[in-house]
Amino acid sequence: MERMSNELPFEEALAKLEEIVQKMEDPSVSLEESMKLYKEGLELSTYCTKTLDKATLAIEQIHQKAQGMTDPSESA
Repeated sequence: MERMSNELPFEEALAKLEEIVQKMEDPSVSLEESMKLYKEGLELSTYCTKTLDKATLAIEQIHQKAQGMTDPSESA
């Protein structure tokens, strides 16, 4: 998953993760393939979680900045 570092959009990573889950639910998938899928899914899940955490932080910062601009009494 080297490509995930900066190139893979969140939506694409999430779609790939959903595909992996569907494949892993197929009983005909071998144990070896399931393990590869699990590893890839874990990497995608970590990437998506980190991306969401960054977005949440950015939204919180925007919100705090907006609150400071609209309500100066809050800073007292």
